[in-house]
Amino acid sequence: MMAPAPLRLATRLASRRPAHIFLSASPSPSHRLPRLYNCSPSFKRSFQTEATPPSSATSIPEFAFAFDIDGVLLRSSDPLPRAHKTLSYLQSQDIPFILLTNGGGKHESERVSELSRKLSVPMDTSMFVQSHTPFADMHTYKDKTVMVVGGDSDKCRVVAEQYGFKTVITPGDVLAAYPDIWPFSQQILPYYKDFTRPLPAPIDPSSPSTSLKIDAIFVYNDPRDWGLDTQIIKDVLLSQQGIMGTLSSKNGDPNLPNKGYQQDGQPPLYFSNPDLLWAAKYHLPRLGQGGFREALEGVWAALTGGPQNGVELHKTVMGKPHRPTYEFAEKRLVAHREHILAKHATTSELKRVYMVGDNPESDIAGGNGYESPLGTDWVSVLVQTGVYVEGSTPAHRPRQIVGDVWDAVSWAVAQEKWKDGL
Repeated sequence: MMAPAPLRLATRLASRRPAHIFLSASPSPSHRLPRLYNCSPSFKRSFQTEATPPSSATSIPEFAFAFDIDGVLLRSSDPLPRAHKTLSYLQSQDIPFILLTNGGGKHESERVSELSRKLSVPMDTSMFVQSHTPFADMHTYKDKTVMVVGGDSDKCRVVAEQYGFKTVITPGDVLAAYPDIWPFSQQILPYYKDFTRPLPAPIDPSSPSTSLKIDAIFVYNDPRDWGLDTQIIKDVLLSQQGIMGTLSSKNGDPNLPNKGYQQDGQPPLYFSNPDLLWAAKYHLPRLGQGGFREALEGVWAALTGGPQNGVELHKTVMGKPHRPTYEFAEKRLVAHREHILAKHATTSELKRVYMVGDNPESDIAGGNGYESPLGTDWVSVLVQTGVYVEGSTPAHRPRQIVGDVWDAVSWAVAQEKWKDGL
């Protein structure tokens, strides 16, 4: 006689790797129960019966999923095995899910269209949050001049304009107008001139009132020309009130906060993605936007004396694992779930979200640390198809480690005792 599905799944997962248990050292208020990590099947079943009884079988799912993309559903641009099978199963069961990625560089509609085609699963933008999606809500800067950094050619500028930003420039625009500003990229000026645009104002420090002024800097995606981008950002952050070509007289003043740096009306600096590494097609992880930020902070520290001199680089970092991204994603997931439940003419509370990712530093840290204002329990599940290396100890411990995205969903629906479990 065949064993029940949850037992078959637990046995299958346990046979892949050693059995261990870790308990959360400092659980948040919404995560007061100890977390299971690669427990043996028999111990896990007995522990969950006593401490975390699964939901009773129901036709309305009280759980949902948030999936990272790179390393979970795709490897570079190639679908991972069983990704299509996983998402198709969830849609057939009306189990809500969203894609929550630190990637970006294209508008949400374009990215969703590509993902739908690659994964052969119909999706729309209501199910998708990428690193710079929250920038669309920053209405304060939409009528001002902003600098957008990163991405292929000027695709991120186009995204910003689709978000409603009126005047958007790139470091490439500055280089094309003033090649001497960064002499080491002059040899690739023909590349830049294919997509750069005239600046809305000249760089003229002798006439600050008419010179180009930057009101905000947004790093939308991984920069391609780190040297140029570092130089331009540095110039703006050391300027007077964001006026390019100027240098603030407050820089280095020991009597001012932050030794006078970024104390003279310089524009805010936003990063959309903190990931140091990401899973690309190459067999080892590649540096991401977080690598560029670390390099920029190193240059900033060399110029200003850095933290040892009491100087920080003031910036806002978004994306996983930071709370604003999870809040934004949860709102989108709740709205998407309500749309799905509407056809059942019913509603119910969302109790759990399974955060499935491959990167302990972003996906797992974010899922573990997020305290939902709705009281939803975010359950972190780590897959072995991306950044995480099987057998290593992750810096942030998930509730569960599984092989791939199909295993993650199989484990979750078994926990939930879903009516049509796998």
